[in-house]
Amino acid sequence: MGWSTYFAFVLAAINTLTVTYFLAVDNYPALKIIFPSFEIYILIVTSIGVPLLIFIGYSHYKKTKAFRSEVDVLLETNPVLRRNAVNTDIILRLNTNLIDLIIKLSQNTISEEELKNIEKIRTEISDLVKNRSFFNNLDIDYINENLRKKSDYLV
Repeated sequence: MGWSTYFAFVLAAINTLTVTYFLAVDNYPALKIIFPSFEIYILIVTSIGVPLLIFIGYSHYKKTKAFRSEVDVLLETNPVLRRNAVNTDIILRLNTNLIDLIIKLSQNTISEEELKNIEKIRTEISDLVKNRSFFNNLDIDYINENLRKKSDYLV
């Protein structure tokens, strides 16, 4: 994994810089004026290229529909991810029904505060399941409001 993700990327970048300089810049006097040495070429290209690539990557993940399409294809082609998505939905629906049963069975045995707390959780789960989709931000909003707050205390 490290080879294919990181080391190959570094080697490809070095290869691209070397080939483009010695085949393109070195043979054209106008480009040689802009990039008088290989070191300056590397400095200029990386100082422009790295921020540009970061912006393109950010746009790919956050601003375009390309990444969402990749995830859709991954979900359709990967049976494990597909199974996890279905199982999660079933578990949420089952939990909602179990909460209903707990409320019915313990109507006279739990305090009003505990009952309100259970009902609050049930309503939260029901609203989330009913209103969320892959095209709105309810899941990430839930993560930001509930899970990240809790993890801040753990760190």
